[in-house]
Amino acid sequence: MVISIPATSANLGAGFDSLGLALNLYNRCTIKPSRVMSIQIRGEGANNPKLYRDNVFVKIFYEHYRKCGGNKKDQFRFQFDNQIPVSRGLGSSSAVIVGAISAAYLMTQKAVVPDEILFHALKYEHHPDNITPACVGGFTVSAIAGKHVCYLKAPIPSDLRAVVVVPTRSISTAYSRQSLPKRYAQKDVVFNLSRSSLLTAAFFSQSWNLLREASKDKMHQNMRMQQLPVLFEVQRIALKEGALMSTLSGSGSSFLNLCFPDDAMRIHKRLTSQFPSFQILCLDFDNQGVQKQNGMD
Repeated sequence: MVISIPATSANLGAGFDSLGLALNLYNRCTIKPSRVMSIQIRGEGANNPKLYRDNVFVKIFYEHYRKCGGNKKDQFRFQFDNQIPVSRGLGSSSAVIVGAISAAYLMTQKAVVPDEILFHALKYEHHPDNITPACVGGFTVSAIAGKHVCYLKAPIPSDLRAVVVVPTRSISTAYSRQSLPKRYAQKDVVFNLSRSSLLTAAFFSQSWNLLREASKDKMHQNMRMQQLPVLFEVQRIALKEGALMSTLSGSGSSFLNLCFPDDAMRIHKRLTSQFPSFQILCLDFDNQGVQKQNGMD
C-alpha cells in the first residue's frame, strides 16, 4: 500500500496553535510485507542516518498496527519518498505521525476516521494546528477538548496559490517556544483574538481582502523571526509584490505567502532573485489530507 500525507503550514499569524492549512507537497510511504524490516528513503532526509536507525514513522506504525489487531510477528519494507523539508515549519513531524497511524489502520483493513486518527496523534503532537490539516486537508481551525480534537474545515479554492520560502537554516521549535513570553499584555491578547477570529471568518467566507489585516500577530511571530532576521525582508517583499498574507510557517523558518495565481509567478520570481540560496516553491493547496494511493514501483 502507499500512503500520501501533505505538508502543512500552521499558526497563520495570529492563530497560534489553532489554525493551519494543507499544501500540495507530499511525503509518500510505500509499505510492503517482508521477511525482515527494511527502510529506504528518497528525497528529504535521505542522508540522515537517524531516520534509518530510529525511524519515528516505523515505530508509530508498528505500535498502532499491533493495537489494530495486526500480527506481532509481521514485518514490512518501508520506502519513503519525501518532499516535505525537515525542521522548516512545514509539518514534517505531523506528516510522520498522521501518516503512520493512518497506514496502520489501512494495513489492518480499518477505516481511517479523522476523529480517531487525531485522537491518537495527540499522544505524539500536543497541538492540533498541524495534525488536523495533515489529516483532513484544507484550512482548519481546531481546539483540544479533553483528549479529543474539535475542528472545522473550509476547502481552499483553486484560484489561490502559495509561494513558500524555505531558508537553508532551521529554527528550533522547542527553543523558539521557550523564548516566548510567559505573560502577555491584555491588549495584545485581544489583538490576536480579534485577528484569529477574523482570519477564520475570512477563509470560510472567502473574503480574501481581509487576510492581510487578519494575519497580523503580536504573540509569537516577530519574536521567532528575530532568530533569522532576513525573514522580515521576505515578508516585506512578498506583501509589496501583492501577497494576500505573508506569515511565518509554524515556528519557521519557512514563510507562507498566499496569493492569487496572477501574482504568484511575480512573487516567486522576485523572491528567487532576492534570496538565491533559499528554496522558493509555488504550490497549490491540498483539500484531501492523508490518502491511500495506488501502488508505486
